[in-house]
Amino acid sequence: MGKQKARWAAAIALCGALLGLVFSAYSTVDYVAHLDRQLHDVRCSFIPGAAAAEAAENACRTALYSAYSALLRDRIWGGIPISLFANGAFAFFIAFAAYLLVSGDRAPRRGSQFLALAGCTPLVVSIGMAIISWVELGSFCKTCVGTYVASLLVAVGGALGWWIERQAARRGPDPAGPNADDGQPSPAQTPQRLGPASLILTWFALLGLFAVAPALLYHETVPSYAKRVKGCGTLESTADPKKALIHFSPAGATQPVFMVVDPLCATCGVFHQRLVVEGIFEQLDTTLVLFPLDSECNWNLTTPLHPGACVVSEAVICGEARALQVLEWGYEEHERLLAAGKAKGGDKRVLAMVEARWPAFKGCIGDKQTKKKLDEMIRFAVTNKLPVATPQLFVGTKRLCDEDSDIGLPYALRKLAPALARR
Repeated sequence: MGKQKARWAAAIALCGALLGLVFSAYSTVDYVAHLDRQLHDVRCSFIPGAAAAEAAENACRTALYSAYSALLRDRIWGGIPISLFANGAFAFFIAFAAYLLVSGDRAPRRGSQFLALAGCTPLVVSIGMAIISWVELGSFCKTCVGTYVASLLVAVGGALGWWIERQAARRGPDPAGPNADDGQPSPAQTPQRLGPASLILTWFALLGLFAVAPALLYHETVPSYAKRVKGCGTLESTADPKKALIHFSPAGATQPVFMVVDPLCATCGVFHQRLVVEGIFEQLDTTLVLFPLDSECNWNLTTPLHPGACVVSEAVICGEARALQVLEWGYEEHERLLAAGKAKGGDKRVLAMVEARWPAFKGCIGDKQTKKKLDEMIRFAVTNKLPVATPQLFVGTKRLCDEDSDIGLPYALRKLAPALARR
């Protein structure tokens, strides 16, 4: 009976490892697909094999683009995805759990000890990544959660197998077995051998080799983008004679940039957050150009894409020293503000929301001078023949290519601005 229970424990670990390999493999495939520097759908489902999500923003895309999805992201375009390490580790656990399942009592008891110890490592990593998702990203990727569950199954299978083996070893052979008359235990009753302690060290070394091998292979085969990251256009003029543009310069900022944004643009908010989380924003001496995609104030559009963006843009201008706080508030509340802007009397609704949050701006929003400053910002974009799109980032005067603004962002920024310190 103990032998059968031990095999059930190995089967649980095997199922967990198989599930973990599937989820981590999908994450890797989604990551590698972006190596063509184009935007792709990502899989974001608890069901392995489900169709990729078409939404522009979801929790899995947030995780994919985050600073925690890969290593060496400033030295390799896209970095080395951490899912590769999971691929190798789960592949090892598949092989090891299958070995224990097939071998049964022929395998040394060190095997169950090792699986109990090593099987906890994916769970520890998963707990760490879950904390990061909760604290830093504010969302949980479904594919990642699938990997967390798989890690738990591996750990449970390993711990259960060790407990069963310990219980069997304490009981010893059953004296009332089929060979009780001659005093000799049957083969099924023979105590399972322990095996040398060096086996555990050997298996840990193999686990490490399995875990790093895919990453090493990826490092050697990933294409070089050193000659491709050259920027996509330049600013024709950085002149601001009317002093309309907004300036952010954190202490120690070294790299001048121009950032063209719409305060109700979801992509702008995600882009801004990535710069902050990766420690890049604090190094940027930023000149902000507000370019609301709202026909109420932007004559480049015939219909509003982001109704209410003109009002929020004026609020950012009124913020003066607090302009960055107002801009970040707009990013955080963009869904509510857009919903208000689309309703009847949209601008008045948005204005009421802004003034409720920033009462000091009453009288400033809608003021002639405020509108003139916003108009000058839009003229700056027109003078430089910028596309009607946000966000746009100019490093110095070179425009960051859209295709380098996702997983290749740290690499591309430091190619365009070598002075940016590595963090």
